Amino acid sequence: MQPEDPGAITITGVETLVVNAEMRNWILVKVRTNVDGLYGWGEASLNWKTRSVVGAIEDLTPMILGRDPRDVAQCVRVMTKHSYYRLGVIGATAISGIEHALWDVFGKSAGLPVWRLLGGRTRDAVRVYTHLGLGDMTSVYDTVDIGVIREKASKVVEAGYDALKVVIVPYGHHLTVAAERRHVDAMMSTLRDTVGPDVDVMIDFHGRTASVAAALQYIEVLAPYDPLFCEEPVQPGDTEALRAVAARSPSPIATGERLVGLREFLPVLAAKAVHVAQPDLNHTGGLLEGTRIAALCDVEGVGVAPHNPNGPVAGAAALHFDVATPNFVIQEEMSGAVSWYDDVVSTPMRRVGSHWQVPTAPGFGIEVDEREAAKHPYRPEVPHSSSAVLADGTVVDW
Repeated sequence: MQPEDPGAITITGVETLVVNAEMRNWILVKVRTNVDGLYGWGEASLNWKTRSVVGAIEDLTPMILGRDPRDVAQCVRVMTKHSYYRLGVIGATAISGIEHALWDVFGKSAGLPVWRLLGGRTRDAVRVYTHLGLGDMTSVYDTVDIGVIREKASKVVEAGYDALKVVIVPYGHHLTVAAERRHVDAMMSTLRDTVGPDVDVMIDFHGRTASVAAALQYIEVLAPYDPLFCEEPVQPGDTEALRAVAARSPSPIATGERLVGLREFLPVLAAKAVHVAQPDLNHTGGLLEGTRIAALCDVEGVGVAPHNPNGPVAGAAALHFDVATPNFVIQEEMSGAVSWYDDVVSTPMRRVGSHWQVPTAPGFGIEVDEREAAKHPYRPEVPHSSSAVLADGTVVDW
């Protein structure tokens, strides 16, 4: 039923649809409006926090009912300000998923792709990278055998990618172990020999080193193999440690996936502690907050490589952000996370070689098959805590 004023669009409901993608759950967010057939999709996936995020979305929904979904900034401001307590990653992820869906509605209502609404095109294609296993999460975190690394890296190159990321730094503590440094060297040597000198390789430390000294010891091993960047060499939140690593590292340093909003990026950028920022558009507050972070990074001479190990709607949102972001560098993507990835969501991502093409459909250009999604209902995610334990029983960061 159309409203009396043809231009009036209001939010009538917000729904969540949880899809279990084996090692993680995708939290898809649907914003409904009073206009027949006009709705938007977003994503608010957050590992091991599925039920918490779904609950947060339910709590936030009443704040925006009846509002115009095209007033994206105002809706986000209401959800942020009226939450009273400063929002952590659960609340920020909930808002991000809703905000994505608002942009999708806005684009559809205007007949324009979201990247047009974010400022327009700044590039003709979006460079992407994948992981060992082409997005399979088990391969991402559990590949340490040299023979398996060679096999999986070959498949990445055969699939047309010219960049990949690996997690080969072991679970560690404040000091490194010589044998483990030698194994990291052997893995990286095998990887470089397999993919050749012109494929970019990124190393995700995952914050596993508990000191500046340990981080720098591994970077010293990795640097001769010319990594594009070393990611999260220390735990987020310790800006001084990150600055110390960045100042002494011969390789570029990246971080940001666990920083929530511009407020948490500010000290890192002010300290000149990072070369590549990695905001996660699912967790940092959405696309608007992402553009604020990217703009400040641009002023500071820092590139942006958005983090995204999440689902297909998150990938579509990242694609539109990347098209409109001048200091964008490279995009993480997980299109091979599950074999039925394209059955649940029809996405605009069309890869040619190692680049996504610029989409032209209104909104994000996505459609969710809710019947297919229902075939993969919520399941608790597999914890990594059993792996992140040293031989003497010490629990460490995974």
